[in-house]
Amino acid sequence: MEQSKSEIPIYFTDIFNVDEDTLSNYGAFNISLLSDLPLFIDPFLLFNSQKEEYKNLHKGIIKYLRFLKGKSVNRQVTSGLLKSLYRFKEVKQNWFGYSKFENKGTALGIIFAKTLNNNFYQIFNSYGDEEITKDTHLEKLCLIQEGVGKDNISDFTTNLIKGFLLKYTETFARKYVNPNNCETFHVDKVKFSYSTETWERGSYYLPKYKNDYVLLTPKDLLTKDDTWINRTDLIKEVYLLPQSVSDEEIRSHINNYLLKALPENPTKKEETKVAQELLEKFPVLVDYFIKRKEDNGERAVNLSNQKVKYSEDLYIEKFKALSALLANETNFYNIKPDTFEACTERALFFKDVVENKDGYKMFYDNKGMPIQKEEDIKIAYRLTWFGTPYSVDTEVNNGRGPADTIVAMGNLDASIVEFKLASNKKLKQNLQNQTEIYEKARGTNKSIKIILFFTGAEQEKVKNILKELDLENDESIILVDARKKESASNVR
Repeated sequence: MEQSKSEIPIYFTDIFNVDEDTLSNYGAFNISLLSDLPLFIDPFLLFNSQKEEYKNLHKGIIKYLRFLKGKSVNRQVTSGLLKSLYRFKEVKQNWFGYSKFENKGTALGIIFAKTLNNNFYQIFNSYGDEEITKDTHLEKLCLIQEGVGKDNISDFTTNLIKGFLLKYTETFARKYVNPNNCETFHVDKVKFSYSTETWERGSYYLPKYKNDYVLLTPKDLLTKDDTWINRTDLIKEVYLLPQSVSDEEIRSHINNYLLKALPENPTKKEETKVAQELLEKFPVLVDYFIKRKEDNGERAVNLSNQKVKYSEDLYIEKFKALSALLANETNFYNIKPDTFEACTERALFFKDVVENKDGYKMFYDNKGMPIQKEEDIKIAYRLTWFGTPYSVDTEVNNGRGPADTIVAMGNLDASIVEFKLASNKKLKQNLQNQTEIYEKARGTNKSIKIILFFTGAEQEKVKNILKELDLENDESIILVDARKKESASNVR
């Protein structure tokens, strides 16, 4: 209860006693060492950079992909090569992405490897020899088939530039990190030998945390939400792309296909289905989509800068201040033996801080706009559990959708904590069904739902839903009023 804001050990600078300005001036993001943050390395930022080092990294990625393409097209890929050349472990040491617990996310497994291999010889057999786009892009291989998202692209990119990130971190560590907090680590797969066609390992002097090394990442490689070249935008824009096709014959084939495939007044689902089929039949459209993205490269840089600044403000400044408020103004960090009691009491402290101690300010950006993503609230909650004996798992997806947070003490005591925004269009459906599914899956019947609202209209919406579902008096549902509060000095 005596902790001050500066004593809360959440971020790299806290744990390694490094000045925040020093890290910022070096260009690195101040990562949390308690939980992954939803930021991603965007390979387009390498391609579009003015830095020769970054451009060379992008060329290195494409060189490796061309090498893989040669293996795939010539049908030389055995199950062993698929595992050693196409499949990679997640580089968890950079503390980015989506994790189930701390920084332990999922790897680029065999499904990703097979998708990559199949795309080379089935769909993109001209990969590396593009004539429409300025260059070849990794993201192209991940656009047509579903299930390969920004986290996969980022993980693959991180693996292929891991040697650069290791040297980048080593340089900082030698200059600014106490030697007592560093160690020499032997790291696998840091450089590929084209003569032996094998990955080589290397040794690096790096910051040490919990018997593992830590990787720093330059801020100008990061983005939030999605990479610049992404499938979501492709599906949205696919019906605009045929007009860009220069070959008149191909363009007429595409338009003729659309006339036959699209029903009158198609639903959103029908449009998406036809868009998928169109891309599979005419993959050249992907090149025209990428060209549009290349032509707007400066916008990608500006957007990523804005997103990184937003993330620094939210995840570092505001969420750190929220932890300090909880530590200094409540008994949030007094431990209870039962997870349900602990979760309930902490939820009530969380509510009190937000509603009565200016904690609401932590959920508004610098433009005064409220937080838009439930995953960001979940991160705030995860970061406030530092230094407790509980296991706090953030389960993004176990096949049934996001289960939010599971707090456990050993194997026998577990409680589910779900965070919802009142603005969520599926709030009613979630309250009806979701927690029951996860209680059965986890084997617990203890759950808490915390719902934040930012306007009076959102408050009324939640109250009406709870009334309709006969949940008005359910003590496991906690409403948090995050509306802006009028300053006491203005109240007359």
